Amino acid sequence: MLRFETSVLEKMALAGHGECTLSHINVTRNLDIEGTRATELARRASMTKQSLGELVAQLEELGIVKREQDPTDGRAKVVLFTERGRNWLEHFHAVLEHTEREMEAELGSTLYKALKRGLLKYAHGSV
Repeated sequence: MLRFETSVLEKMALAGHGECTLSHINVTRNLDIEGTRATELARRASMTKQSLGELVAQLEELGIVKREQDPTDGRAKVVLFTERGRNWLEHFHAVLEHTEREMEAELGSTLYKALKRGLLKYAHGSV
């Protein structure tokens, strides 16, 4: 998986989006488009609230996300993509698709599809 992740980061950098690390991506891939409470985001990303807070602060400095008061609970914060962050996310999805196509071309369609199915089963604990 390191080869895949490295390829994605390299393509993002070539597209002018080299500001994020794998740790930042771990946060953004768990962030809903409509926003996610910081506590839920920490749970999804399997990290402490403190670690998440540091990464969210870095993503805020990069202009990728912002924090706002949760409209349903004034004590809680919701993390949201900014306009720049949504643009970054579009590029990220395009790079993921491109990298997956490269992997499929190298492995062959049958092996690639079997690998993808196996990883999805493993991720959902149904193996």
